[in-house]
Amino acid sequence: MPHDVDLLLTVAAGLGLAFAFGLAAARFHLPTILGYLLAGVVVGPFTPGFVADGALASQLAEIGVILLMFGVGLHFSLDDLMEVRRIAIPGALAQIAAATGLGALVSVLWGWSWASGIVFGLSLSVASTVVLLRALEDRGALDSMDGRVAVGWLIVEDLVTVVTLVLLPALASSMDLGTGTAASSAAAHAAPAAGGGSVLTILGLTAIKLAGFLAVMLVGGRRVIPWLLRRVVNTGSRELFTLAVLAVALGLAVGAAMLFDVSFALGAFFAGVIVSESDFSHEAANNALPLQDAFAVLFFVSVGMLFDPSILLRKPLEVITVVLIILIGKSVAAFALVRLFGYTNHTALTISASLAQIGEFSFILAALSVSLGLLSIESQSLIVAGALLSITLNPFVFRAVDPMSRWLDERYPTRHTDKTAPPNAVEPVLTAVQAAVRRHTGEMLAAPAGHVVIIGSGRVGFPVVRELHAQNIPYRVIEASGDIAERLAAAGYHVVHGDATTLPALREAGLADARLVLVASPDAWQARTVLARAHQLNPGVEVLVRTHSDDERQFLEDMGAARALFAERELAVSMTREALERFLPSVDLPELTKRILRGEPIPPLPGTAETRAAV
Repeated sequence: MPHDVDLLLTVAAGLGLAFAFGLAAARFHLPTILGYLLAGVVVGPFTPGFVADGALASQLAEIGVILLMFGVGLHFSLDDLMEVRRIAIPGALAQIAAATGLGALVSVLWGWSWASGIVFGLSLSVASTVVLLRALEDRGALDSMDGRVAVGWLIVEDLVTVVTLVLLPALASSMDLGTGTAASSAAAHAAPAAGGGSVLTILGLTAIKLAGFLAVMLVGGRRVIPWLLRRVVNTGSRELFTLAVLAVALGLAVGAAMLFDVSFALGAFFAGVIVSESDFSHEAANNALPLQDAFAVLFFVSVGMLFDPSILLRKPLEVITVVLIILIGKSVAAFALVRLFGYTNHTALTISASLAQIGEFSFILAALSVSLGLLSIESQSLIVAGALLSITLNPFVFRAVDPMSRWLDERYPTRHTDKTAPPNAVEPVLTAVQAAVRRHTGEMLAAPAGHVVIIGSGRVGFPVVRELHAQNIPYRVIEASGDIAERLAAAGYHVVHGDATTLPALREAGLADARLVLVASPDAWQARTVLARAHQLNPGVEVLVRTHSDDERQFLEDMGAARALFAERELAVSMTREALERFLPSVDLPELTKRILRGEPIPPLPGTAETRAAV
């Protein structure tokens, strides 16, 4: 075998085992991150057999961190955050404080210093965006109100982590590094040279460097990077565009660290934010995705290499405590906060389940803290153990959301929609949003009999609301988002702010006298619940629901929906009609529509009885 193949062996073993374990995790309907972490454990120094080069794995992981943070910046949406800012910003900050406090408290009881405890608690407070997005996509809830709140919440957590990554090296030089081990030499290298200055001096120098970095990025970067990408696009070379995106991500990350003493992660994050504002953000995301995925996998493998499985036997109580903080401590705090803000049990439980795991940002914080001497290797192993177990259990936590929500609704209904309220009653105690809606609409008159009730006013619901309003067809729209409800009310639309899965919200919209109900929300659970409660209030009402699968369409129609509109099938109708009208002006559109909506499958291959795919 040729010499100096350590890099090749590390990459080959890491990616190969990550694929095998990731595939196994997917077969058991578990997040693939779990498989990647286990692959790292197998090639790590704490298990027998082949041991990958730890130093090389660490450098590959650094590239993974840069590309992960670039992806976070690329997909960062200030609009998404602003839409749910009233709950996401204060809720996330309070939940981070609560989880950090819990982690710090148990750490001190274990004999650690407060400094180590705070960093340890902070590492446990941040959920994995990758795990959350996959869980919401699997449930079809990514575009629902619950999904938007959960994503906004994690955006705030990501931003807090980014700020922490900037400040931690500066603070480390003045903290008590009581982890039970001497501070590593990396701490002296990573912390800014403050000449023994005070904490305020260190923070002041860091703030000046950070301000300089932000000025360069926001003033120069916002002009130069889009200009550069536009010039590259004009060459027509896809390879050059991919290279340009990677050069921007890696170059800005390294340049930020070299020139301004900020972390690689922060430089990559802002590079992603700036690229996201250009006209080429989608192309940049698509082109960078393969390398981002590959190096992100190596990052998780490198984290797994740091995990000592023996800690499960040596420190079982500590491991259990960490898992309980992640699964129960964070979830209870989040549930209480969301309910305090007047959201429903289902939203509160969805947020709680979303946070009942930790992932990539926890690993980044832990790795930096170990290098600064704030955490020991054993502390890092506890964090990785908590991640492995919480990621494994998270799908089961999500499966408990719907039954737990129904159980809580029966016993502890949402305050602003008291289940004992008589039909069409208006709540005596209004939330701030409801009060704002009332200021715009006044005491809204009861809906006339035979009106339409629309659930949700997003990309599908609002065009319907707008046309009904323009045609003077009586309607009421139920909207869960406070910001959207206020805007609709201010524009003169007939809106009810509340959760459409609760009877009082449906009563306030006059569903008992409605002729038609349109469920425009993409949330499958919400569609089922609204359908059941609509027939409970008005057995003869027609209900049209939105769905994204044939199985769900059949299920909803069996439940009594007048029609379940399969979004992709309806799109097929439109596209086919557009095509045929150009060739066959006299085409029978009703018959065409019926054929497509029946969803006839692709015919089997000659000589086989197997249908290959469904349209």
